[in-house]
Amino acid sequence: MNPSQALILRAAAFAAERHRHQRRLDAASTPYINHPLALADVLANEGGIDDPLVLCAALLHDTIEDTETTAAQIEAAFGAQIAAVVLEVSDDKSLSKHERKRLQIEHAAHASAPAQLIKLADKICNLRDLLQTPPKDWSAARKREYFEWSARVIAGVRGVHPGLEAVFDAVYAHVEELADSAA
Repeated sequence: MNPSQALILRAAAFAAERHRHQRRLDAASTPYINHPLALADVLANEGGIDDPLVLCAALLHDTIEDTETTAAQIEAAFGAQIAAVVLEVSDDKSLSKHERKRLQIEHAAHASAPAQLIKLADKICNLRDLLQTPPKDWSAARKREYFEWSARVIAGVRGVHPGLEAVFDAVYAHVEELADSAA
């Protein structure tokens, strides 16, 4: 096994351990680790991305935000570059939800290319999850708001990966159709 593959597997194992008690909000309470794994899968298999920095940061993207993991722990385990990207895509949970969402829109265009790729894959995965296994208590209006907000975030990363942007657009269009038919 080459060192890049070993690093990616170590990031997956680290994320799995950190998210081990977390569940998604869907009706099946899906294990949370499925989400970062889905991001890495989208990046690698739909986007053709093999950069270990991007794939590791994608696997680790919610560890600082949603677990007790610190940036220093990420840096010690995976290096300063990966830690910096994870920090770039992490929301500050001390801020209100409204402010965090506003800042994601504002910061998207100024993020590094690796962070933009992760944001793009994150929104693709989240929209797919809303289509296939939505949170049990989300209304159609709340789903639609999330779709529209996601499009505003992605507007800021346009140009980073046209292929993945086309995947986002295709998923977004499908969401729009479902939202319109549910109205």
